[in-house]
Amino acid sequence: MNGVTGRMGHRQHLVRSLLALRKEGGLDLGGGERLWPEPVLVGRTEPALRALAEEYGLDPGQVSTDLDAVLSDETVDVYFDAQVTSARQEALKKAIAAGKHVYTEKPTATSLDGALELARAADRAGVEHGVVQDKLFLPGLRKLRRLVESGFFGRILSVRGEFGYWVFEGDRQPAQRPSWNYRAEDGGGIVSDMFPHWEYVLHNLFGRVTSVQAQAVTHIPRRWDERGEPYAATADDAAYGIFTLEGGAIAQINSSWAVRVHRDELVEFQVDGTEGSAVAGLRGCRYQHRAGTPKPVWNPDLPATERFRDQWQEVPDNDGDEGTNGFKAQWEQFLRQVAAPDPGRPRAWGLLAGARGVQLAELGLRSSAEGRRYEVPELTL
Repeated sequence: MNGVTGRMGHRQHLVRSLLALRKEGGLDLGGGERLWPEPVLVGRTEPALRALAEEYGLDPGQVSTDLDAVLSDETVDVYFDAQVTSARQEALKKAIAAGKHVYTEKPTATSLDGALELARAADRAGVEHGVVQDKLFLPGLRKLRRLVESGFFGRILSVRGEFGYWVFEGDRQPAQRPSWNYRAEDGGGIVSDMFPHWEYVLHNLFGRVTSVQAQAVTHIPRRWDERGEPYAATADDAAYGIFTLEGGAIAQINSSWAVRVHRDELVEFQVDGTEGSAVAGLRGCRYQHRAGTPKPVWNPDLPATERFRDQWQEVPDNDGDEGTNGFKAQWEQFLRQVAAPDPGRPRAWGLLAGARGVQLAELGLRSSAEGRRYEVPELTL
């Protein structure tokens, strides 16, 4: 596990995924077999790695600052990467060359060429590979998927997404995201971070993205780093995107680290179709069918007396997964595939899918820079 001293690698992947599986006695593979994950913590600073190992009762000998040595260890089966984006591609290339199965945060590389190189290398090597697509495994989007697959919407017309929150600049209050996120030279920027998310959400729920038009901006040009030193924010902290989907639906998604939240969740998607509409967050999903849709009349001279939110129904939690951690759920699927490869098991989230996310981010930034809409070619290995 490379990059576990960072926020996501530490909290979501180490603690809430692999260590959570260990607390459950390992991953149940069926037939009385259980897989026991044994993390090897890799990073740049040995004291920080040893402190993590001690905190969670892991073997202090299972920490290393030498990635090459770890990859040469035949007892290591899987390489996971949660480093800064700029360091990811080379590390993944080394892991694939060493014959390790690879699982990684996104974006997988800083360029489409690099992302495709990784996907092709993994395919040639015959290793299992996966890219984090945690949103798809959360209850809200699982409920939304149920509505889509049931035909509830009829013909889907549009998808509108709102994501974001205020990330503090770091002067008066500590920032809740690392400073490299706001430096383009370190692979930062909300487009490179969030457009890969939107690609897999749109692709898996509604259809492939066929064109993109985006405006990326840096609303907060000056921030303060982890040492309290001011720095110039060279990466975009907000993006406003319009995506055409296969089949003709239009998606519009706003992403911002410079917005204050006035919605039920930090991200929400509204889907409108000819037969019904739904609003989904990461946990909940509400819907309104055509037969139960009220008939508002526009009259700005009178106050609205209808409580529009009360006119929607909650999609029930029939799957019993309200407490699901999306990161852990995807880890479980990936580890099952490593332990017992099954060609028939659905795997829509490999390195080629990761390359699609990088492609959309790359074209989104180009669209913003040139003020034009770009077609999104379909990728193949």
